[in-house]
Amino acid sequence: MTLGDVVDAQKAWSKNHGSSAAGRYQFMRATLQDLSRELGLRGNQLFDADLQDRLGYHLLKRRGYEDFMAGRIGVVEFGRRLAMEWASLPMLAATKGAHRQVPRGSSFYMGDKLNKSLVTPERVEAMLARVKAAGTVFSHEPAVHDTQADLPIAVEPQQAEPVTSSKRFWTWLTTGGGTAVLPFVDWRVQFLIVLVVVGFAIYAIATMPAVRKKLGLA
Repeated sequence: MTLGDVVDAQKAWSKNHGSSAAGRYQFMRATLQDLSRELGLRGNQLFDADLQDRLGYHLLKRRGYEDFMAGRIGVVEFGRRLAMEWASLPMLAATKGAHRQVPRGSSFYMGDKLNKSLVTPERVEAMLARVKAAGTVFSHEPAVHDTQADLPIAVEPQQAEPVTSSKRFWTWLTTGGGTAVLPFVDWRVQFLIVLVVVGFAIYAIATMPAVRKKLGLA
């Protein structure tokens, strides 16, 4: 199903099943519609694992993932925000929930006769500690409708200068990587930019001494 197919179908799910939750991250219909508007999605993207992961990551950022990793908010606050997004996650400390005072370990939506916590707060705390210890924060928003260009074929370097140590190689790599995650511009503009970058990449790599020697051009 495409993203648009899912959103259309979710309208009936709410009536028939009491919830419109869909996909690995249980996206509600209103959430998918909001994400579509915010990210400029057209609805024809396949609702596959890759798209769901990217949308799920965007929700993490909304709820303060980068602030948590940077130490600007603590584990209890980040846990509270996550529990507001995913009703089956528990509160990590007693607080005012959506409908009543909620004790540690209960869903933020306790009292709605629909949602409840399905995991212990200790497990969530342990996972967040592992995430924090990893210390990885993505610096770019993952694009959800871009086209990733093929990476160049690996070529053996000259002994004097490995290809991977070349400034030209890394300049191309970082430029190409940055282009792949450009904000959600019109696909024709994005495609034109990719063509220009690929053209410069081919020229830059082909003029590297190590590559020219491997191709018999030196």
